[in-house]
Parts: sequence; structure tokens; C-alpha cells
Amino acid sequence: HILEKLGEGGMGVVYKAQDTKLPRHVALKFLPEKAIISADETVRFEQEAHAISSLNHPHIEAIYDIDEADGKKFLVLEYIPGGTLKSRLSELRSTGKELPIGEIVSYGFQIAEGLAHAHRHGIIHRDLKTDNLMLTAEGKVKITDFGLAKLHGQVELTKAGSTLGTAAYMSPEQIRSEAVDHRSDLFSLGVILYELTTGSRPFRGEHEAALTYSIVNEDPKPIALLRVNAPQSLEQIILTCLSKEPEKRYQSA
Repeated sequence: HILEKLGEGGMGVVYKAQDTKLPRHVALKFLPEKAIISADETVRFEQEAHAISSLNHPHIEAIYDIDEADGKKFLVLEYIPGGTLKSRLSELRSTGKELPIGEIVSYGFQIAEGLAHAHRHGIIHRDLKTDNLMLTAEGKVKITDFGLAKLHGQVELTKAGSTLGTAAYMSPEQIRSEAVDHRSDLFSLGVILYELTTGSRPFRGEHEAALTYSIVNEDPKPIALLRVNAPQSLEQIILTCLSKEPEKRYQSA
């Protein structure tokens, strides 16, 4: 029984619903509401279900089922009530506050642990961002939205020379439409940790072309200039994640 619409993006529409068989709230994710759904989008939707179903980790959203109603496929997912990390940051910024360093470090550990689990199962997320990191009622992070995930052994749905994902969080190799591996997710993690620490993203531009140029060619502003109490060790971890060349990043989550 659908209760309310939670959000909508390029990869789908999500509703809060009441499970009528078990007494719990769930999230239902449908393909986007538009006239024509391509075959690729349908396959990608099913691949998302397969990706999440192969994972079982406290920092990754759980999937309960994939079903169809009135010709529309939907995923039945764990309902995570605490909002996104993006909304948490926005709330703090609106009151002039910063995310405590201890909280940032804790989130970093949790995201890295979830990523490590996915990578061990041959799954690269490819669209990691503060929008796709949700908080439980206890304040723990869960990685969500595996709609662009690359699965080991699965057919690649991205056309040559095209990019998928959210530009501000993409690795240089993803921007250049090159083959990506798990180290691309670590670059995205670096962008997230920089944003959590400073309140702004490391690479910016007036338009997408300027933003992508910045990601590929420019160094981010030193964290110490944006947050005086940021530990040097944390800044070093973030900068290692943000290395332009995958070989210079950490080699595993």
C-alpha cells in the first residue's frame, strides 16, 4: 500500500509503502514515469536488483523483491528513514554549522566498508554521491541506488564514448568514458569526504564542460583553507582518493 512519494531521479521514482504481508515499511522503486522506457533501462533496472540481491552488508540497502504491477516493474527495498547525507549537510549549512570531524570519519569508515563488500562481489557502484547515501534512524550510513552499477560478467550497457553518473562525483577516467574499475568509486568517496569536511565540492564549474575540465586537470583547494580544524591525516586520505591516476589512489576500499 503506497503511502507517499519519497523522490524521483533519472534512475527511478521511489515511494514509501506499507508491506501488507509483513508489518513494516518498505521503499518501492519504479522506472521513471515517461512515455517510452528503453530496453536498456529495463535491463539496467533488473541488473540493479541482481546487484543488490548479491550483497548482504549493514552499510548497503537491502532488497526484498522485484515484482510487476499494471505492466510496471518495481523493486521492493529496505526503507531507510533518516534522509540522505546531502540533506543532512544542507540542514547543518542552513544553521551555519559544520559536520563534526568524528562524524565525518565514522561515515567514511562505513561507506568504505560497504564499498569493499560490493567490490569483493565484483560490483562497482559508479554513481556514489551524497544523494545515494542514506541514514538509518540510528544515524548509520547505507549505500543505495545501484542503478548504474557495473557487475562483473554482465553485459556493459554504456555505449562507447558515453558517460553515466553525476558529473561532480565522477572520476577522471569516468569523465573520459574510459573503462573504470573499483578505484573509480574511491575517487567518488574522496569527493564525498571533501564535501562533508568543507561543505563544498572539490571540483566546480559554471557549466558541465568547465566542471569536467576541473576534475580532469585541476587540483582542489587545500582543505586547510576551508576548515582550520581538519586533521592533516584526514586531508591526506581525501587527497589520495582524489588522485587523478587510479594507480596513485588507494588500491582497495
